[in-house]
Amino acid sequence: MAEPEKYKVIKAWRTAYPDPLGIKKGQRLTVGEKDSEWQGWAWCTDNDGKSGWVPEAYLSVKENLAEALRDYDATELTVTVGEILTVLETESGWVWAVKEDGAAGWVPRECVEVVKRH
Repeated sequence: MAEPEKYKVIKAWRTAYPDPLGIKKGQRLTVGEKDSEWQGWAWCTDNDGKSGWVPEAYLSVKENLAEALRDYDATELTVTVGEILTVLETESGWVWAVKEDGAAGWVPRECVEVVKRH
């Protein structure tokens, strides 16, 4: 298995959702609007009324109802320019990254660049 890539933050990002949605594989959700800025994301709400953006690739959608195809955590990561992140996944214009202090979450791909190896 390849080693996860290191990325450097080139544009700061602050999360807009301090109480993120978390879902489990097989969980049912109501699907609302699609994200107009980042293609491939849908606004979903669970049975408890908690909402968040979910990658459409992680959902089996029929009309406005969906079933989660995998576990998912909507946590966004607040980052500052110069921080080094380990990127574990890329999805629809975002990366799932881990900071050096262990904090993890989604960051827009446009905010980071691959650290060049020498």
